[in-house]
Formats: sequence, C-alpha cells, structure tokens
Amino acid sequence: MAPRGPDQEECEGLLQQWREEGLSQVLSTVSDGPLVDKGLAESSLALLMDNPGEQDAAPEDTWSSRQLSDLRAAENLEGPFPEVLGEEEPLPEVEGPMWAAVPVQTHRQYTDCAVLPVGALATEQWDEDPAVVAWSIAPEPVPQEEAPVWPFEGLGQLQPPPVEIPYHEILWREWEDFSTQPDVQGLEAGDGPQFQFTLMSYNILAQDLMQQSSELYLHCHPDILNWSYRFANLMQEFQHWDPDILCLQEVQEDHYWEQLEPSLRMMGFTCFYKRRTGCKTDGCAVCYKPTRFRLLCASPVEYFRPGLELLNRDNVGLVLLLQPLVPEGLGQVSVAPLCVANTHVLYNPRRGDVKLAQMAILLAEVDKVARLSDGSHCPIVLCGDLNSVPDSPLYNFIRDGELQYHGMPAWKVSGQEDFSHQLYQRKLQAPLWPSSLGITDYCQYVTSCHPTSSERRKYSRDFLLRFRFCSMACRRPVGLVLLEGVTDTKPERPAGWAESVIEEDTSESEPDVPRTAGTIQHCLHLTSVYTHFLPQHGRPEVTTMPLGLGTTVDYIFFSAESCENGNRTDRRLYQDGTLKLLGRLSLLSEEILWAANGLPNPFCSSDHLCLLASFGMEIAAP
Repeated sequence: MAPRGPDQEECEGLLQQWREEGLSQVLSTVSDGPLVDKGLAESSLALLMDNPGEQDAAPEDTWSSRQLSDLRAAENLEGPFPEVLGEEEPLPEVEGPMWAAVPVQTHRQYTDCAVLPVGALATEQWDEDPAVVAWSIAPEPVPQEEAPVWPFEGLGQLQPPPVEIPYHEILWREWEDFSTQPDVQGLEAGDGPQFQFTLMSYNILAQDLMQQSSELYLHCHPDILNWSYRFANLMQEFQHWDPDILCLQEVQEDHYWEQLEPSLRMMGFTCFYKRRTGCKTDGCAVCYKPTRFRLLCASPVEYFRPGLELLNRDNVGLVLLLQPLVPEGLGQVSVAPLCVANTHVLYNPRRGDVKLAQMAILLAEVDKVARLSDGSHCPIVLCGDLNSVPDSPLYNFIRDGELQYHGMPAWKVSGQEDFSHQLYQRKLQAPLWPSSLGITDYCQYVTSCHPTSSERRKYSRDFLLRFRFCSMACRRPVGLVLLEGVTDTKPERPAGWAESVIEEDTSESEPDVPRTAGTIQHCLHLTSVYTHFLPQHGRPEVTTMPLGLGTTVDYIFFSAESCENGNRTDRRLYQDGTLKLLGRLSLLSEEILWAANGLPNPFCSSDHLCLLASFGMEIAAP
C-alpha cells in the first residue's frame, strides 16, 4: 500500500524537482557520510518511484515519519547529512508506529536461582559477549498482541523477537510418587507405619577440578562459573529440596570448611567429610539431620594401597551407620539401622580393573558396617559418582551381585568409551587383587567371613551322611586295622547314587566350597532407584554432559529383596523389602539439556544433576 499524503500532482512535482535539482548533491553527500544514511535515502527514493500511480490520498500527518524526513531533507539540503550513528541525541517522536530495539533482560531473577552481580559486568558486555549469544534459546512462541508492520508492499511483516523461556521452565523436573503404587505382592508402599526420609546424591563440581579442565566449560559464561555464584545456587537447591541425608562428591576441602559445612550446619545438618588421599583437594561428604537420625558409626574408606599398582589412585568413600529416630507418639517401636555409603570412583575409562577393585573395597566396608548379629544386613543405600554407564559390567555387578571378569577388556568394565579398535587392550586376569588386600572374592573382609578357632563350624549329621558313599569314603585307608564286621567290608553304593549329588548339595550349603576363578560376588541385594530411561520422551536419562554428550554415571542403589524373574535369566528382579522406594525426582534427557546449553548453566551450577529419592522403613514392635 502506498503512503497516504498530498495529492498525486504534488508527489510527481516533488519527484521531478528532486531528480533535476538535488539528486546529484544528495548522492554525493551521502557517499561521504555513513552507510546507514545513504541506504535510507536510496530506499525511500526507490519506494516513491515504485508507486507513482496510486490514487489514494490522505493527510500528510499520516505519512511514515521516515519517508517525510527523507523528502524534506532532500528538498532543503544545503550541506552533508548528519551522522545518525555518531549522534547521541534521541530521534524525534512521531505519531506513526515505529520499530524499536528490545533489550534482552540479562539479569532476570528466577525462583530458586542465584542472581549474577550486576556490578561485576556491564550490560553492554553481556549483549556482545559470544558466550552470552550462545545462551540464546529458541523457545515456543508466546502469544502476543498483533505486532505493527511496515506500511509498504512486498516487505512482509516483521515480527518482534520472541521472549526467552526461563531456565527453570526448560529444566523442570517432575516428582514421581510411588507411595500409592502396589508392589510385586500387591501391597501399597504406604501400608503400615513407616519411617520416611529423603536422600540426595550430588556431584557439585569442585572449583579446582573445573579450572584444571577449563576446556570442558568453554560454552559457559565466566560469571556463572564463579564459585560465589555457584555456591549461592547450590545452597538454594539444598534448601528447596530439603533432604534428610545429603551425599556430596567433588567437595573442595577449603570450600567445605569455610562455607559449605557452616552453612549446612545452620540448615540443621551434621556433616562428615573425607578428602581424597595424596595431594588432591576435593573429597566426599555425608550430611544428615540429627533430628531424624542418630550416628552409630562413621567409616572413611581409602582405596589407595601402597605398593599395589592396582590400587594406586586417591579416590575415597564414606560409610555411615545411622539409627532412625522414631517420634515418641508411636510408643515402644523399633526401626532397623540404616547404612549409607557415598563414593566417587576413578574416572579413567581404560582402567576398569581399578574401578572393580575400588568397588570391592567399598562393598567389603558396607558388609562389615551393615552386618547384624544374625548374619543378615540392615537396609543399605549406596550412592555416588561411579563413572560407569547403565548395564555396564560394573553396574551389573552392583545390581546382580556377581561378575565373571576373567579375560574381560579393562575398558569394557565401565562402558564409558569403546576402545575395541585399539590393538593393545589391557585384560583382567584372575585373581583381580592379591590376597594381601584382605578381601575375598565375596567382597568381604577375611576376618569377617572366616571363623576363629574357638568358633569352628559344626556340621550336622545329615550333611555328613551325604559323604558316606563318596569316592574317598569307599577307599580303604592304608594301615587300617582289620576288624571283623567293622572294617572288613567295602560299602556298596545304592542304586541311583551319583557323585554330582554331593557336589550340588555341598556347593549350595557350604560357602567355603571354592568358586570358579575370575568371578566376584556380593550378597547385599541392591537395585537402582532410577530406570535410566524416560518413557514419556523415548530417550535415556542423563545425569551429566561432558563435552556435550549426555550420559548417566550417578546412581542411588538401595536394599531390596530378590523375586522370581519369570523366563528371564539375564538379570534379577527385586521387590521392596525393609526399605521401600516412595518417590524420586525425575531426570532429564540430553535434548532438554541441549536446550539449556548443557551443564553448568545459570540455573544448574554443576556439571551433574542432583539425584533425589524418598524411602520408607518399616516400623515394628520391639
């Protein structure tokens, strides 16, 4: 549509006068001025020349302000055009609709998210910094009023830029409630009195480690990597979810003693910390609320063993035995103790042998701490950064309780990377660790599984009768005194008796019977809180995104009772036992984290997502 204004004769007169008298002067002047002014004048001239035959007329005050200014400047021009970009004076206000630049709100405050210090960085730097440009997200269009358009044909309708979706909406995580869902036996998890608690496991990214591997965080603006900003974000996250037990990994020692421990103590936590051995500056921490639990014992675990090449790394773990505190209103009731184990296993994807040995030491410590007087175990929660992916041999070993490792390539244990193309591959050999370590293939300390001389095993008569027809029993010893009716006859085996019967019976009944070499086991009956798959998205769950590749390496395992698995023999199924899973905080997919430009980001201040689960423990009469 042509602009409305003076009648057609006046327009043609202006055009003719511009061509004959001022065009050469205008173009010569514009050529010396800014490119923006030159383009503006040429575009206005082209638009007028393209619409000489329109018959619509309207008052002059409804013309586009930019067209009028172009024409009047051309008529009265006696000197060069003013430099629009160089002037700081504001443009004159006009009645017609105009487009204006919409500044991006770089310091918007969101719930549960720390705010960047405004004084630390000017707004101009935020707008121009390439790292900030990379944070721009393409969200769903937000319904708005109809945007103004240019009143010219052929230019299309220019829409304003979309409003950014806040990070807390992109990274929204649902709470999945299982408290009303029946278990395998058809019973609801909420039946009967329970002691309920929540546990969080979180790798919070040590500042020293982040600075040592700065190439992993080039996608992040430096301000969101600042420890002051990250610390405020982490504390708000702890306050929001308010867990009863907090298991942290990559906790920098000076930050722990100077900021984290005092702040968590003010939130009502009692904290235990174990720094990594050697010269490392980070470690693991387990914090609990003394209003909910009473400490029975705390056992720090060091994986480093001097003189053993297999165990020459500085990773650590921490095992606590806690006694739940039942409210007084329930009367004389009892709750079993709770064993909580937290660890951060070696990262190196090529050294699966080291990871297995470290896990065996942790399981041996858990077995010792959680073992009850009758030989069974109290409820156990094992969590941390295991640097292994789901369904890897290490993961299956923790869940299924058994692993045949002999001849397995070391890189395959954790499944983090595929090194099958390499010519030389380190392979696991049996035994995996020397006997001097003091840990058996059942992941138990030697002193815990072997009775002392005063507690020698007593065999039952039925068990001993199984050996009366074995090969050794039917062989006459050399030098045996011949006694009539006693040692003068050879026992005859009954029909249908087989040597294999003894082997099967003794292997099931007596744990001292040797197992197959190259196999390790444990008897803690653990299963994972998470399924590692998001059915609503059809994508795997993700707990971290190194170099933009989403993967799961963080876990919460808990005690469960094994049940029948139908026709499947590749894995065990579990049902809730003394420890019942009541709920969990859902994880995210790789695509969702990509929309927020990965981890860390202004909303999540670590390169890992936190894991959170709710449990219930049976309360029984004493």
